Amino acid sequence: MTDVTVVRFSYEGEKFEIMVKPDPALEYKMGKKKDLSAVLVSDEIYTDSGKGTKPSTEKLLKAFKTEDLAEIAEIIMQKGNLNLTTDQRRKMIENKRKQIVEFIAKTYVDPRTHLPHPPLRIEQAMKDARVSIDPQKNVDEQVKDIVENLRSIIALKSESLQLEIIIPAQYASQSYAVLKSVGSLKTEEWQNNGSLKAILEIPAAARPNVIDRLGSITKGSASVEVVN
Repeated sequence: MTDVTVVRFSYEGEKFEIMVKPDPALEYKMGKKKDLSAVLVSDEIYTDSGKGTKPSTEKLLKAFKTEDLAEIAEIIMQKGNLNLTTDQRRKMIENKRKQIVEFIAKTYVDPRTHLPHPPLRIEQAMKDARVSIDPQKNVDEQVKDIVENLRSIIALKSESLQLEIIIPAQYASQSYAVLKSVGSLKTEEWQNNGSLKAILEIPAAARPNVIDRLGSITKGSASVEVVN
């Protein structure tokens, strides 16, 4: 693997680069590493690291409001674009692909059946549509365009539904935390006997997962009905 890569940052047409260690730099960008000194190959700031050219003090002050190289390197690391190695890009794209498939499966349904598409079907549709995935963009930044591309291959509809849920008293506290995490509680009524009656709004595709989780917690004793 390459021992050195660069992080590039642009400001009003001026380009700045720092040289970094690939894996520590990626960990830093992902918030897993805090020590910048373990990331940098050197504390030099370049306009073109390949040619070894460096910016003037005036350009540094204009872009970063400081000439402290450590502060500038930190700004470039936080705001700049990391030049990924081939192996890093492959792994990040595959990981991002899995996140996108999971998001679509949980958020969209087949409008004919009102059930989520299986992940394998979504993955195949992404291949057929030749979907391009940006490894450095968040899922919510690119999933809308991806879904539009997929609609020419599989039917996708984003819809929500409301469930009326009744939880026996002995499972109510544990189940309540799950309900809060999987959807939006529209109403909640704690009964005199300690049981919980609630209306929960969720993405339609999440229905099987919600039923399975509540069934596991309550040993099948929860009542779950779709509210018309």
